[in-house]
Amino acid sequence: MKILHLSDTHSKHKELTDLPEADIIVHSGDFTFAGSDEEAYDFMNWFCSLSYKHKIFIAGNHDMCMYGANGIDGLPNNVHYLHNTGVIINGKKFYGVPMFMEDRMDGQLETFVHDIPDDTDVLITHMPPKGICDLADYGKGLIHHGDASLAERIKSLNICCNLFGHEHDAYGKTIIGSVIYSNACVVDSNYNLVNKPISIEI
Repeated sequence: MKILHLSDTHSKHKELTDLPEADIIVHSGDFTFAGSDEEAYDFMNWFCSLSYKHKIFIAGNHDMCMYGANGIDGLPNNVHYLHNTGVIINGKKFYGVPMFMEDRMDGQLETFVHDIPDDTDVLITHMPPKGICDLADYGKGLIHHGDASLAERIKSLNICCNLFGHEHDAYGKTIIGSVIYSNACVVDSNYNLVNKPISIEI
């Protein structure tokens, strides 16, 4: 199964051209910049129009208009918005955990991470796990900005990959043990479109 992973398009999705073939395309959040309904509709119309057989997306911290939306009416059957929910495709369970600042501040995000099902194969999160593709410099030198509770939860799972974004300058893919980790932020910290989506085979 071939997955095309992208993240943090920040309303620049239409600038992505010549996307490679894949069985499934996954967007791991921050498809808007200002979090408006208009940006979200524009992204969803574009995403639904793509020719991939299966399409999955979650929300990131910029996508404020999605807060409280546990589902989206009217999506085609092959397009899945995951909000602490999962979908099985070709025998693999994809599970998505969005990232909203409200959930982070009140501790709900940690609960959502704890509740990731044990039978998850492909874990989609907006934030990276601490220590993996999460180095960023916000004026204090390079620091790991990933989520510690997510890193701890992954230790007890048997996933084959974790797809995420959020840290724009930590773009890349790495394999640790049997797990593929992918940070597919296509923009840098200045919101310039500089990176390509990442292809993954599982």
